[in-house]
Amino acid sequence: MDFQHSAQLWRDFPALVPGVLYVDGITTSPTAANGPTSPAAANDPTSPTSPAATDRYAAIAKTRLAAVATEGELPEIQAWRRTFAQLGLKPTQYRCASESLLRRFRKEGSLPALHPLVDLCNAISMAYAIPVAVLDAAQITGSLEVRYATGDEEYLTFAGDIEHPAPGEVIFADQAGQAHARRWTNRQSGRSAVRPTTSTALIVAEALHDSAPQDVPGLIATLAAELKSLDPQTAILTAAAPRFTPAQP
Repeated sequence: MDFQHSAQLWRDFPALVPGVLYVDGITTSPTAANGPTSPAAANDPTSPTSPAATDRYAAIAKTRLAAVATEGELPEIQAWRRTFAQLGLKPTQYRCASESLLRRFRKEGSLPALHPLVDLCNAISMAYAIPVAVLDAAQITGSLEVRYATGDEEYLTFAGDIEHPAPGEVIFADQAGQAHARRWTNRQSGRSAVRPTTSTALIVAEALHDSAPQDVPGLIATLAAELKSLDPQTAILTAAAPRFTPAQP
């Protein structure tokens, strides 16, 4: 498989900075079943993370939120709100994933445990205020491209319903016409959600704010350090070098 953004998106959003990370060999069960503090999860060298790491990044997010009235004041979120408005989306109706996480975290003080890898990525996403998509790579057919929808693609909701994104909507689309995310960074698909059987994952972080050229590489480096036991492959993509193809064993 490979991953890229379309030339049209690079043309329309030249400030875009995407970072990608690919990991293979994930064996950890979801925290809801196994528990992030269980000995099995804590001692398994292929476990994606520990609860201490997740808590550390959540604490950073808490500190950042304490410095603003709402998450909407953060420059990372403001840039995505402007992008959504440019795409014809109401920014307070459709939020990028990091804004939704921060909003829930601010109101509830915590996030539900889902899977160690997802929990880690959610916490790092909040700390950086940058949306992070975590996809089960085995559920992606062929190449995955972030592009404008044609209207023929299928999107599987977490409830199991099929939707068809409207033409012009930004989606993550594979070669089988499956949409793995809708409204760019708003919502992922149930089709490629990380689950107990996930062994390979593609992780994508995207930002458009002024310091994104520094922040996205920092986020990817942070995530790679947490996942170093899985020997992750990483890249920062550009319009000149837009494609990421992970090496296969």
